[in-house]
Amino acid sequence: MNGALLPDETIMSAAFLRRDPAFDGIFFTAVRTTGIFCKPTCRARKPHLHNVNFYVMAQEALVAGYRPCKLCRPIDPPGKPPRWVQNLLSAVDADPSRPWRDRDLRRMNVSPVRARRWFKSNYGMTFHAYSRARRLGQALGQIKAGSSVIQAAYGQGYDSLSGFNDAFRKWVGDSPTAVSPSTVIYLKRLPTPLGLMLAAASHEALYLLEFMDQRSLRTRLLTLRRRAVATLLPGETPLHAALESQLDGYFQGQRLQFSLPLAPQGTPFQREVWTALGDIPAGETRSYSEVAEIIDRPDSVRAVARANGANPLAIVIPCHRVIGSDGRLTGYGGGLWRKRRLLEWEGAPLQLALQPD
Repeated sequence: MNGALLPDETIMSAAFLRRDPAFDGIFFTAVRTTGIFCKPTCRARKPHLHNVNFYVMAQEALVAGYRPCKLCRPIDPPGKPPRWVQNLLSAVDADPSRPWRDRDLRRMNVSPVRARRWFKSNYGMTFHAYSRARRLGQALGQIKAGSSVIQAAYGQGYDSLSGFNDAFRKWVGDSPTAVSPSTVIYLKRLPTPLGLMLAAASHEALYLLEFMDQRSLRTRLLTLRRRAVATLLPGETPLHAALESQLDGYFQGQRLQFSLPLAPQGTPFQREVWTALGDIPAGETRSYSEVAEIIDRPDSVRAVARANGANPLAIVIPCHRVIGSDGRLTGYGGGLWRKRRLLEWEGAPLQLALQPD
């Protein structure tokens, strides 16, 4: 077991006992009494903790003589939807204007009940709500490109303009013509070695990247919608693909900097702090007081700390490179164990003693 790459054992034990999906792919649990290893979310009966070993990689559990659980399938790629979900998502992407019915799911050998439960659990909405949101996103994109509302409505398969307007108002909260001048920001989940992240991007810029288990994620999305005067819809843009590629390179040790157009929404002071964070080289750290000195605000250490915590672009704007003046790791919304792993990835010297979140 490579303990340096694992969260604290108390964190893993608690996540294991509550079947926390945020830790799928972060660690695996191997049960000495059964010889089986599982994902933390496995629905099988939980063993006593004194019979459990934790591993950072499935290969380590296999080498140690454990066999994969047939129920939770721990050797499947972490964060990747099951094959039947991938097929559904691909079908929606191929024709976002298609109105889906339960009979369409059955033709793909997918139970509508199963689809509703999976999408509700993993996306916070049913499959039908997801497909409707994708249709509305396509329609709004057409309106912004110059199409009339009626052209967009019929182009996306709606039977009537009133039906389109009602659906749009129900989802977005306003009429298509009122919303069309706003920015459309698309939300996509991205699997990483540190857990699932949510990326919010338009066709022009990346606005948010945060871990899905971040307690303040919902508040951050509401703040983004208000500050950017934006409509948030599920979907993806070429920027999502670019981000995913660069994150892969980062976690594989092939790159430590990101080259993406960014649009973090914040006050002038916050943006000043975030710019300073972006200038901290990988493999180095700064204290909050040092960041305050860098921006010529030596008396604003607490304000710098608050701005650091409000950073909406985890990893890309490296707020994890800011530590306490005594060298300890403090203050990271994604969890201090993630902050430690990010700094270790980048080769930064640090004390492993952690302050409580």
